Amino acid sequence: MPSLGADMEAGTLVEWLVKPGDMVKRGDIVAVVETEKGAIDVEIFEAGKVDELLVAIGATVPVGTPLALVGGAKLEEAAKPAPEVSAKPAPAPAAKPELVPTPMPSGVRATPAARRLAKERGIDLSTLKGTGPGGVIESRDVPAGKPGERRGLDLDEMRKAIAAAMARSKREIPHYYLQHVVDLSAAEAWLNKFNGERDPPQRILMAALFVKASSLANRKYAEFNGFYEGAFKPSHAIHAGVAIAIRGGGLVSPAIHDTDTLSLSDLMTKMRDLVARARVGRLRSSELSDATFTVSSLGERGVDQLYGIIYPPQVAIIGFGAPSRRPSAVGDKIEVRNSVTITLSGDHRVSDGHRGALLLREIAELLQHPEAL
Repeated sequence: MPSLGADMEAGTLVEWLVKPGDMVKRGDIVAVVETEKGAIDVEIFEAGKVDELLVAIGATVPVGTPLALVGGAKLEEAAKPAPEVSAKPAPAPAAKPELVPTPMPSGVRATPAARRLAKERGIDLSTLKGTGPGGVIESRDVPAGKPGERRGLDLDEMRKAIAAAMARSKREIPHYYLQHVVDLSAAEAWLNKFNGERDPPQRILMAALFVKASSLANRKYAEFNGFYEGAFKPSHAIHAGVAIAIRGGGLVSPAIHDTDTLSLSDLMTKMRDLVARARVGRLRSSELSDATFTVSSLGERGVDQLYGIIYPPQVAIIGFGAPSRRPSAVGDKIEVRNSVTITLSGDHRVSDGHRGALLLREIAELLQHPEAL
């Protein structure tokens, strides 16, 4: 059972997407786990053959519990270094857990996710035919509901998870805060020229420049990119967690991988995809477990500045307010320029205000040369 954040202690297995004998490769989706953040697609990071499924559909098991046995991994796959998928150390081999499936009501065999969807959509489970192991009804077997129906997210449970994580953060992490106002004239001019030559689906939002500049700055100032668990462990990979507000309430910060190496166009494509899937509760396990820092923006809400709470075990969150036109000193003149306030919430156990100021100054400098991002 993967760790999908500091607020997760256990998860419920709701679907198996593989069976014994299936061949799998790194990155395949093999199962669906239900947490407070919705139904999460679980990826596999080995290649080989599925020998045995250890956890039954409907079972709730602690983080770190083995879910399946995979054998016959190819040597070239086995030789690859393990990906940075979690801030938590890899669990030691554990005994095979007791399989305790959730009882199925009325004699109908269905996963918890399928039962929830059927209830939301007013569908009688007994009228459906399951395609899961042994004929179990899975969520994919439940016909789509009415347009606009909420699917895959329990916002009340999500709010509880957020409360637990943020309370822990403020209790354990000595935060410090900085802000810096940045001129966006160069970024705005470049963005207008870039977008003017492209159709709407290929255009880039200012938010992509913010994420890319923050990622490149973290490459230079590595103490803001990594995890604190008794001691700071910097991450060689840079995976930006992008804070996404869920309609109706709730917040998730799934990761976009290797944001320092992505082109702005590729980064924008990934951001659009991530927002769309986050809002229907269809995220991957690695997207919730391996963000190395977080970027948050309330620009669309018109907020000038924000001071985020660090999501443990991360050590920094960078905030962007709404770009706005403000008077600015340019040489000996006062001009009205488009600008944005950038903030940093840092973990004082790992960095200090001096280094934080250098980080914000680096982001500002990168935004003055958007063509190089």
